Amino acid sequence: MFGVRIIVFACTLLGLTAFLPVASAEARSTYSATGSHGAGARPSRWCGWWMRTQKGGGPELNLARNWAHWGRPTPPQVGAVVVWSHHVGMITGRSAQGQWIVKSGNDGGRVRERPRSVAGAVFRVG
Repeated sequence: MFGVRIIVFACTLLGLTAFLPVASAEARSTYSATGSHGAGARPSRWCGWWMRTQKGGGPELNLARNWAHWGRPTPPQVGAVVVWSHHVGMITGRSAQGQWIVKSGNDGGRVRERPRSVAGAVFRVG
């Protein structure tokens, strides 16, 4: 148990949360309790919470769709927050095929960066 806590703590400090052993209930509860960047404990649906660790904001932004009111509207661009009805992420680039590359929390249970369709999404910058 002590070893898992050290690994979780080190990963959190180094920003390597994508490598946390999320299959372990102990690791999930330990990570949840540590919070990140003052964002508080990680909720079970945590894409909005992860975005708070990147952009700041209050606990109301734990709910993904509330990011649609953050900042100001923008066309899709690198650095923009992209908001769908049940998910939120950040545009980090564009693929050779023209798809936007989005980094988000709770994408398959982890932080992931990949090309995604942004059809029907809204875009915001702070």
